[in-house]
Amino acid sequence: MSSVDYKSIASFLHLAEVEKREVVRITKETPLSIEDAYRVQEELVALKLEQGHRIVGPKMGLTSRAKMKQMNVEEPIYGYIFDYMVVPDGGSIKRQELIHPKVEAEIAFIMGKDIEGPGITGAQVLAATEYVVPALEIIDSRYENFQFTLPDVIADNASSSRVVIGNRPIRPDQLELDLVGVTLFINGEIKDLGAGAAVVGHPANSIAMLANMLARRGEKIKAGDVILTGGITGAAMLSVGDTVLAKADGLGEVSFKVSE
Repeated sequence: MSSVDYKSIASFLHLAEVEKREVVRITKETPLSIEDAYRVQEELVALKLEQGHRIVGPKMGLTSRAKMKQMNVEEPIYGYIFDYMVVPDGGSIKRQELIHPKVEAEIAFIMGKDIEGPGITGAQVLAATEYVVPALEIIDSRYENFQFTLPDVIADNASSSRVVIGNRPIRPDQLELDLVGVTLFINGEIKDLGAGAAVVGHPANSIAMLANMLARRGEKIKAGDVILTGGITGAAMLSVGDTVLAKADGLGEVSFKVSE
């Protein structure tokens, strides 16, 4: 029996997000296992739901092989995107509402059918996917200087903050998603680029892993979920006045601005 106070830690992290205030990572004072961290995340998600927020869909993090090796893990992590985090394509985010935001370009999947693990494959994910779109995820760890251990970031809902979803959905069978090139621009300057294969070989593999991870907790991916599959580019810091644009071959563009 763990002695960790999941509700108390979840409330602490939630308050840090609401007050736009960075805090010392949890594990500096309280040891957390991966299981503990997901229990905290569950309490944090429940808190947001109680406040009337709605889950848009899950998101995956640490989906590059390099990041997994760096964090010494065998699989990615997940968190949840809520309705209040969604910014319209071409819209703006307010810098003052965030702590130290960074942006990365991704491919999002819009699910047409439920998927329930274990044993889900990328091919099964593609068969259950209605559309894919480019996306920009704004991550904003609540921890000081983005310094955290793996359990810390899981507990903090995988640094979820804001997301901009492209508005020109494409059927997944129209593209080789692992070969799709994605370029991240800030103020017209290329910040980073990559291909869909950067996400565990293929973005659909990321969702297959998610389905199999959720199955351990008795949960599943639901039709209608909008799922962020993980960063194709690295994460770039944001400043007031920035114009951010991602271009994805065959998928189009998605953009936003940063206001005060």
